[in-house]
Formats: sequence, structure tokens, C-alpha cells
Amino acid sequence: MPKTQYYTATTIDGFIADAANSLDWLFEVGSGRADENGSNPFGEFFADVGAFAMGATTYQWVLDHEKLLDNPGKWHEFYGDVPAWVFTHRSLPPIPGATLHFVQGDVRPVHAAMTAAAGGKNLWVVGGGELAGSFADAGLLDELILGVAPVTLGAGAPLLPRRLSAQRLSLSEVVRRGEFAYLTYAVGAPTADA
Repeated sequence: MPKTQYYTATTIDGFIADAANSLDWLFEVGSGRADENGSNPFGEFFADVGAFAMGATTYQWVLDHEKLLDNPGKWHEFYGDVPAWVFTHRSLPPIPGATLHFVQGDVRPVHAAMTAAAGGKNLWVVGGGELAGSFADAGLLDELILGVAPVTLGAGAPLLPRRLSAQRLSLSEVVRRGEFAYLTYAVGAPTADA
């Protein structure tokens, strides 16, 4: 059965981006793209992804950091033809040749559209944390996959800017990949006290 997964890198102190919304901290330790055995955690994960969603800040950072308007082929190198939904309240430039849907509002109809487009594969919630939290609030997030990096930032964009109680989270896997600890949690449905 396909899953909706929030797969992300996080610092030990629970931030996914620094105070300037940058991921430069991640590239200082290596992105976890290849471990000491030469395997690629992201590649293995993304092989099962049929659609993904990201927030405007994440999209803007990738767009700027990778200079995708000048080099749109990089998007295809990263994500192939997998369709993406970008949640935004502002006008953002599309990447030529990328299958992008700019949306806003309730995640539920977008989740339904993503599921239809994914062809039986998993859905990836890229980030940020608020978007992943919105999927969790709607009972549409099945799994958290956290690549914990050996870095602390002290401030920045939080992994999930809301409470998910212990009753909703169940640790299902712990794996060491190089300097990263990958923690996978099953996410249960929301309850009145969660």
C-alpha cells in the first residue's frame, strides 16, 4: 500500500533549515546521498516516489541554490518526470520542462490528486515542516523518515512546528548511514488530545 512520507534531513536539535532558510549546513556534513558502502539513501527512497509536494520556501531555495531557471535540466536529473505540487501564496516562476502544480489551501484535495498521479507509488512531502504538519493534521501522513545529521544550529526552521504526541508516533526502524542516523516513525491518525 502506498505511503505518504515526510523524508527529510534534520539537525540533532530539530531544524531542517537555518535561520536564513538555507540548507548549507547539510552540505557541510554531506547530504547523506551516499554512505560508506556506496549506497544512496535518497536514491533508494525516491525510486518508490510517484508524486511529491513542497512549500514555497523549499521550492525557492532549490530554484535559487541550483540555478534551475538557467539550468532546468538539473530538475530532471534530480526528480525525473515525477510530478510536484508546490504550496504557495505568491507567484513563483515555473521550471521549464518540469511537471509542476502551484497550489494553496487544504492539503486533502491535493493529496487526492497526488495519489491519482502517483500510479500506486509513495507520496513524498519534501518540506518544510509546516507543510508536513498540515498533512499530519489532516491524517494524511503515514511515515516520518528523518536523516539526523551531526550538526546543531540553535535556531532555524523546525522539523515539525507543532506537537505530535507519542501516541501517534511509533519507531519502526533505526539505521546508521555514514554520519547520519536514519529514524523511521509510523504516524498514526490524529486524536482529540494529540
